[in-house]
Amino acid sequence: MELILVISIGYFMGSIASGLIIGRIAGVGDIRKYGSGKTGFTNSLRTVGLKWSLFVLVSDILKGMVPVLIGSVFFSNDWAGALGGLTAVIGHNWPIFSNFRGGRGVATVFGSFITILVINTQWVMIIPIAILCIFIIVVFRYVSLMSVLGVFAGFLVICILIIQNAIPHSYFVFGLVSMLIIEIKHISNMKRLFLGIEPKIGKGK
Repeated sequence: MELILVISIGYFMGSIASGLIIGRIAGVGDIRKYGSGKTGFTNSLRTVGLKWSLFVLVSDILKGMVPVLIGSVFFSNDWAGALGGLTAVIGHNWPIFSNFRGGRGVATVFGSFITILVINTQWVMIIPIAILCIFIIVVFRYVSLMSVLGVFAGFLVICILIIQNAIPHSYFVFGLVSMLIIEIKHISNMKRLFLGIEPKIGKGK
């Protein structure tokens, strides 16, 4: 019952498309009609600007954090925490409230990832991931490149910690599946990166 409850909470929380809500509050309507057609932070940034898109970013991160906390801390069930975080990512990408058209889930994965590390007292491993992401943004200015490499690096961190018995093995499922979802969702971005036509921060409509 705990697993079913946390999985349901994760999916339905993930399905709350904060980008759609903020887009309507900001007066642009459905942000999926613009840019990449997604509901996440990057498309919100290009559509409604930094101020409004920060609300989207924080909301999407929280969607990943809460199910992991409920499962791992409240129920003391690591499988519930892992699957709660994963279903939040699935809900963000394929939201039941928005005709299954959502975002790519990077912020939600990040929210689950940092929560997993913090509750297992491995928060220091957030630092190298943060440095990598900041470096990519500052030097290359590609959000998609940061997302692809950052999530993959996060998966490697999870694998290393599991090998060291620093975190439960159940989080491997979260790490692997969420990483694959993010990478698959960014295939079109990777193609544009190879072609040199991927928009940088501050450019592109």
